[in-house]
Amino acid sequence: MSMKKILFSLVALAATPCIFAQKDSTVNLLNEVVVTATKFPVKLSTTGKVLTVISRQQLERSEGKDLAQLLNEQAGISVNGANSNPGKDKAVYVRGAKSDYTLIAIDGVPVYDPSASYFDFRLMPLDNIERIEILKGSQSTLYGADAIAGVINIITKKGSNKTLSPYATVGFGTYNTVKMNAGINGGKQFFTYNIGYTHYKTDGFSESADKTNSGNFDKDGYEQNSLNANFGIRVNKQVSINPYLRYSKFNGRLDGDAFADDKDYTYNLKNMQAGVKTEWTMGKATYRLLYNYNNIHRNYLNDSLLKETAFDGYSTGNYTGKEHFAEAYISLPVNKQISFVGGVDYRNSNTEVHTAGIYKYVFDAGIYSGTYESNIAKDSAKQKQVGIYGALIYVGKSGFHAELGGRYNNHSEYGNNMAYNINPSYFINKQIKLFANISTAYKVPTLYQLYSEYHNPFTTLQPEKAISYEGGAQYYATNNLFTARVAVFNRQVKDAIAFYYDAATYASYFINQDKQNDWGFEIEPTLNFKNKGQIILAYAHVDGNLTTKNAGKDSTYFNLLRRPKNTFSATFNYPVTKKLFASLAIRNFGKRADFDFTSYQALTLKAYWLVDVYAEYRFTKNIKFFADLKNITNTSYQELAGYNTMGRNINAGITVHF
Repeated sequence: MSMKKILFSLVALAATPCIFAQKDSTVNLLNEVVVTATKFPVKLSTTGKVLTVISRQQLERSEGKDLAQLLNEQAGISVNGANSNPGKDKAVYVRGAKSDYTLIAIDGVPVYDPSASYFDFRLMPLDNIERIEILKGSQSTLYGADAIAGVINIITKKGSNKTLSPYATVGFGTYNTVKMNAGINGGKQFFTYNIGYTHYKTDGFSESADKTNSGNFDKDGYEQNSLNANFGIRVNKQVSINPYLRYSKFNGRLDGDAFADDKDYTYNLKNMQAGVKTEWTMGKATYRLLYNYNNIHRNYLNDSLLKETAFDGYSTGNYTGKEHFAEAYISLPVNKQISFVGGVDYRNSNTEVHTAGIYKYVFDAGIYSGTYESNIAKDSAKQKQVGIYGALIYVGKSGFHAELGGRYNNHSEYGNNMAYNINPSYFINKQIKLFANISTAYKVPTLYQLYSEYHNPFTTLQPEKAISYEGGAQYYATNNLFTARVAVFNRQVKDAIAFYYDAATYASYFINQDKQNDWGFEIEPTLNFKNKGQIILAYAHVDGNLTTKNAGKDSTYFNLLRRPKNTFSATFNYPVTKKLFASLAIRNFGKRADFDFTSYQALTLKAYWLVDVYAEYRFTKNIKFFADLKNITNTSYQELAGYNTMGRNINAGITVHF
């Protein structure tokens, strides 16, 4: 059967849900509790925000994947580099937005590299994660800067009610991949704990594609070690204190560029996050105090002992970023229908950058060479932010729910800005939820944009500002046998930061100039066959264009490079027996526009299908064997022009948990 026929059959099946429904049971999904939408626990049925939950069960059935690959399977999200060489950097695009327009949080705390202004997904092994909540749409009211496209909140594993509960996973795979995870968790009376350690190593393959098929490109390996520890201390019935520590270290090899091998280009990264979360109740109010310290160091070295071309040269780059984040907020039920959440947060970040090297290039038939050096000092490259926010959440008895909120933000460099959101929803007969959302968001200039040699010498950069419009409907059948969600959105960004170059004076610096307009929709039906499996379908479409000044005139063009306009996925989960579970996933990624910087030509990357199979067998309640076979059709494709992706590959192993 062709892929088109399969797709037609699945869509036809999704359109006939009534034959699976039974009216004598409640829908469990309606009572699922989430925390990301309002920063305190609420039922999924009472929020009008578009929220996707990746449960612990889904994570346990993703043993052969990493975080980037798992996110790449979600509707409306594409992660460039998810299936490239394991050590390659990853860029997440939520609803087509730039990768730095999505805020990544761990246990509700924003985390990113101040020296790069993005979160590196390689830092967080799936083994340390309890669940993931993906909140789409602009969310700056509650979460501040960077939440233009949404928030991905990673919730880590916590202690259990057992005194001592050890666990371990050992896996092996293609490219000489080895993954080991071990840890213990437990608790007794007033104290809980979870400590986990992950080791991952792979030989990988050449990051860059070999255009000439010379066969001389070497493998670019990768190794990572991560530690996650968190503790829960119950002082009394009203007060709990939860300190934590996360440390990750990895290193690997890089290639020179697209289609360009390099045999002596290496990198390493060290990241330490430490903090504490305190929660206490007084009457009906709950107070929360959070503090997080994030220290990250990256180093790149090309020592030029092996020259691939005559233009190879020595280069080194050292990047250090540090941030202190603190937040205090309260959640309070005003009455039976209205709740209030509000607080203040503070961010203090700085960066230090040193790059140096030797260059050689051809220009106008001449060869030019020399040295370069660039420094950004931490004493000057720093910024502070203070935000004050509040929101009212209304849960009506008739099915009407709403949220209204606002934020004031003060930035040490550019001054003040505001954000707000209006989010009504209406639940009809506990089966159909209609929702709408109007919200604004912002992204502050990065430290590099503010303090590098390309800083604007004439004016202070302003934040990039967005307004998003969102609406849709969600249907819940009784007995949880069928659910479906349809969402449409439009996101408009103004004062987007662009790089300006004056050909006459050779001046180069960042300016606020561009306007971005993106729109699209998502369709997500799920069919659950009682005790006999599940089908999860998803289709997403995104389009957008950039308006910029060109020779004094507005120029508008499509600019969503490396982001497919259309994505489709179908996942079939089936319990073959009580011990054997199997899953088949079929995904299609549409054509993507890209640019070949080696030849300075625009190009189109072809669409591709991926077929994956996962299976696990439980020998006992506590021991299981798993196998994850990806790209079983051995499809050849590129996520990024000039770079390789995985062919057919497998990861298999054993998990033990007591």
